[in-house]
Amino acid sequence: MNPTRRPGVSEEIQFLEGPQSRFAELRRALRIFQDLIRGFRKLHFVGPCVTVFGSARFREDHRYYQLGREIGAEIARTGFTVMTGGGPGIMEAANRGAKEANGRSVGCNIVLPMEQEPNPYLDTFVEFRYFFVRKLMLAKYSYAFVALPGGFGTLDELYEIATLVQTGKVRQFPIVLAGVEYWTPMLDYLRTTMVAEGTIGPEDVERFIVSDSPVEIAERIREVGMKQFGLRHKVDKPRWWLFESPKRTTPSAESP
Repeated sequence: MNPTRRPGVSEEIQFLEGPQSRFAELRRALRIFQDLIRGFRKLHFVGPCVTVFGSARFREDHRYYQLGREIGAEIARTGFTVMTGGGPGIMEAANRGAKEANGRSVGCNIVLPMEQEPNPYLDTFVEFRYFFVRKLMLAKYSYAFVALPGGFGTLDELYEIATLVQTGKVRQFPIVLAGVEYWTPMLDYLRTTMVAEGTIGPEDVERFIVSDSPVEIAERIREVGMKQFGLRHKVDKPRWWLFESPKRTTPSAESP
């Protein structure tokens, strides 16, 4: 089977190939809206999240997998829901850590040419056709972001969040870089080249929290969440007329 023939994959390829017929564009807009509504409905009651980014390629015996697992557990112990892309590698590690700590675990998967199955440590799982819709969901429901070592996808997600904070589109949510050895060359480049050339400011680099301590990372996130954004525990009330079913109690927050 041609991998690009998977439902949702060939459609996104066509979407990025320029203008189509008006009817095709309308149909695609409706599909995008369907993706958005699916995400909003599935994630409305998951509580405030911390999104963990990282490579899908690390196996269970890798040190970064273990670090992701420990970070997921510590974040869950603070009362946050751990959200990831829902796939293998570090995403699985963070979801696994959350489950092992009796926390809540959420995955937002993407339809790719090569099959990506959801990992087995998810309480809630949503699959999206479009990358930009998936990235929106990973940002919309989170009050902090943790980037572990990863590839182009991780960098894309990391820099999009950094740009949203830099431009004031979202609040000053914590952005954590876990895996000091991995991220140090990037930080050096940002300081010695981009800051030096004036394309970013020193504050844009200093904004990152850099740590390999799961306890410290979780505590910094908890402190910002509780003190800056006033997170508190409450029970959301599903609306029967929206066909919403009750979920278990999770931390929630006042509207940002």
